[in-house]
Amino acid sequence: MGRFIAFLYGLVAYAIFFASFVYAIGFVEGLVVPKTIDIGGAAPTTEALIVNLLLLSVFAVQHSLMARKQFKAWWTRIVPASVERSTYVLFSSLALALLCWQWRAMPTVVWQITDPRIANAVIGLSLAGFLIVLTSTFLINHFIAFWAAPTMTVGHLLFAAATTGYIIIGTLLEERDLIETFGDEYRDYRARVSMLVPWRKSA
Repeated sequence: MGRFIAFLYGLVAYAIFFASFVYAIGFVEGLVVPKTIDIGGAAPTTEALIVNLLLLSVFAVQHSLMARKQFKAWWTRIVPASVERSTYVLFSSLALALLCWQWRAMPTVVWQITDPRIANAVIGLSLAGFLIVLTSTFLINHFIAFWAAPTMTVGHLLFAAATTGYIIIGTLLEERDLIETFGDEYRDYRARVSMLVPWRKSA
């Protein structure tokens, strides 16, 4: 019975993740959803900047903190290990949903591509990035998903810059954990392979 309940809990958690992830695509791309990164929830610039940075910080701290080995060791004293990953996914999804819900639009245009063919190609590139985000983690395509925008507003730029900074910090934290786990074997790998784009470094 415990396994069945954990299985159902996992299904619910991943269903919420999928729904929030799909909504986030529409939110960033300005497609279909009622509130996007540039439409809805407008506020004075200072208020929007503070609120949006707080929302991004909540997502980043939750995402990174719950992924750390020390937190997992403590957390699995409270929740069963069988649902630890599902709970992480659930909390991450709720943090993402909160960000989309409470985001304040900052629609001042930084750049804009007026040629519709190029604009559509850039949107396609961004959607391809989101597709790879769904199937893998910490690849360069995260950056593509956030930065490939035919119209870049101040709010979108803030979102892209903050998430890019978070990805870099998260990667450094992950590397620290990998060094702790694998020691010299990972140090040797890190010396041979670039951090963000996994090509081999020249000798």
